Amino acid sequence: MTDRQSKIAVVTGAGSGIGRAVAVELLGAGWSVALAGRRTEPLEATAALAPGTAALAVRTDVSRSEDVAALFTATVERFGRVDLLFNNAGINGPREVPVEELSYEDWRHVVDTNLNGAFLCAQAAYRRMKEQDPQGGRIINNGSVSAHTPRPLSVAYTTTKHALTGLTKSLSLDGRPYRIAVGQIDIGNAATDMTARMRAGALQANGEVVPEPVMDVADVARTVRHMAELPLEANVQFATVLATAMPYIGRG
Repeated sequence: MTDRQSKIAVVTGAGSGIGRAVAVELLGAGWSVALAGRRTEPLEATAALAPGTAALAVRTDVSRSEDVAALFTATVERFGRVDLLFNNAGINGPREVPVEELSYEDWRHVVDTNLNGAFLCAQAAYRRMKEQDPQGGRIINNGSVSAHTPRPLSVAYTTTKHALTGLTKSLSLDGRPYRIAVGQIDIGNAATDMTARMRAGALQANGEVVPEPVMDVADVARTVRHMAELPLEANVQFATVLATAMPYIGRG
C-alpha cells in the first residue's frame, strides 16, 4: 500500500493519446496510477515517460468483465484503494462508412469498447469506492464533442458517446450517498494519433474535406487533473475542451 498522501488513479487507454497524457500528468503530480490498455508494451512506454513514479501497467481489454475485475483487484492489491477512474478507453471504428454498409460486428466492437467497457470500469470503480474507507472517489468519463454533435458517417461512435452522457448523469446521481463524484470531459481535436487525419482533412457535413485545427493534448491532461483534484464536495459535471477554431460551434 502506498503512502495515503498519494491519491490512486486508474486510467484506461493509457498506452497512447489522451490516456497517456493524463496518466503522465497525474504521475508527475504525485498520483499513483494503474495504467490499463490492451497491450503491455505501450503501457510500459507510458510509465517510462514519468520515471521514478508509482505506475502499475495492467493489460486490460475493457470489454471483458474478467479483465476489468482483474484490473481493479491488481490496483487495490498494489495501492490499497481507488480514488479516481479516468474512463478513457475508446475506438472510432470504421471511418466514414455509411449506415447501410456498417457491419453488425463493427457496430458491436465500438459499442463493446466505448460503452460496455466504460460501464464495466465504472461499475468496478463504484464498488470499490462505495466499500473503501474513507468512502468515496471520482469517476471522469471521456465523452467527446460527438456526445453533442455528430460528424458525418459516424453512427456507432456518436451513439456510444451520447450514451456515455446518460451513464455519467445516472452514476453521478446514484453516487451521491457514497461520496462518489462523477463528471465528463468532452474533447474536440486534441492532437493525438487518433486525430492525425484532422490536420490533413476531415469530412464535413456539406461533403467537403477540410483540414481542421488541433490543440495540444497536454491542455486536456491539465483539465482532467483539475477535475480530479477537486474535493469530493465539488464536481465538474461536464467540461468541453476543444481546439478553438475547430468546426464544432456551427457544425453542420
